[in-house]
Amino acid sequence: MTGENEVLERRKRQRFIARRDGAHCFWVSFGGERLPVLDLSLEGFAVPAATPPEANREFDLVLHCDGVVEEVRGQARVVNFIASAAGGQAGCLFDGFEGEGAARLQAWLSDHVQAVSVLPVSEDEAADIVTGPSLV
Repeated sequence: MTGENEVLERRKRQRFIARRDGAHCFWVSFGGERLPVLDLSLEGFAVPAATPPEANREFDLVLHCDGVVEEVRGQARVVNFIASAAGGQAGCLFDGFEGEGAARLQAWLSDHVQAVSVLPVSEDEAADIVTGPSLV
C-alpha cells in the first residue's frame, strides 16, 4: 500500500477471528466482566459492546485461551467503537503485558493459525503470519 491507502490502514499486523469450530476460543476479563474476543492480534482485540465504552482510558485485563491454563495479563485501551444492529463492538489496543505475556500471546496465535488454516501451515509459517504485516 502506498499513499492515501497506507494512511487509512491502521492495523500493522493481521487480526484473526477468535473462533474455532464456530465457538469462541479467546476470552478477556476486565472491569468485572468476562467477554468473548471477536478478533485478536499481537496489537489488539475487539469485544462485543452494546454501548460505546470510555475511550483512551487504560485498563487492566486478563486474556484466556480455551484449553490453556496460563493467562496473559496486561493493559489495553479502547480506541474505537462500531455500532451495529447486533450490538456493536469495541476495538482495543494493547499498551503492555506482564512477564512473558507477549510471547505467550504470540504462541497462542501461532497455534490458532495452525488450527484454523484450511491448508497445512508449519510452526514457522504460522509464526511469520502472526508477526508479519496485515494481509488485509
